[in-house]
Amino acid sequence: MAVFKWLSICLTLWCLDTSESCRWTTFRLGMLNKQCIDHLSNMGHFPVACLEDKFEGMFSTGIYNNTQSEDVAAVALKTYGYVEQLFDSKLTPSTWNNETVNFFKNCVFRQVHNLKECVGGAKLPGDRRSTTAVNASLKAYFEKLNTVLKEKEHSACAWEVVRKALEHNLGQFKNLL
Repeated sequence: MAVFKWLSICLTLWCLDTSESCRWTTFRLGMLNKQCIDHLSNMGHFPVACLEDKFEGMFSTGIYNNTQSEDVAAVALKTYGYVEQLFDSKLTPSTWNNETVNFFKNCVFRQVHNLKECVGGAKLPGDRRSTTAVNASLKAYFEKLNTVLKEKEHSACAWEVVRKALEHNLGQFKNLL
């Protein structure tokens, strides 16, 4: 009987712990998303010299259109995972405010870390919610951003366009919340 009581207590605590991370998503995802957008905005100013470069199709508008049936936490995890990969490089422009870049990277890291807990805790065996509709769009979009950086050899102008595109993308994501 004592073993059954301990098992019940452990199961209750485990359930509370896994649902806590998803409550985090409900209350904190929007706030941290806004902070990340603010950090992107405050990194630097778009140089006039970069206006001459042609960067077509960088501000995609339909990525999050088909997310009604998607798991928002899983979509957020994919989005922020791709952002984290972009900024994993040490090749960010020296013109940016390093402190703000570090705040942004920390904000993204916190999002990814907490979303991993939530998505991992929220996935139940019968949970058939899928993020495949958005995955292909996100992957293509972030591959395009990576390609621009590589083709322009991680130039300051390429990073500025990527920064503005991410600011736009996370703004669109905010509308999903």
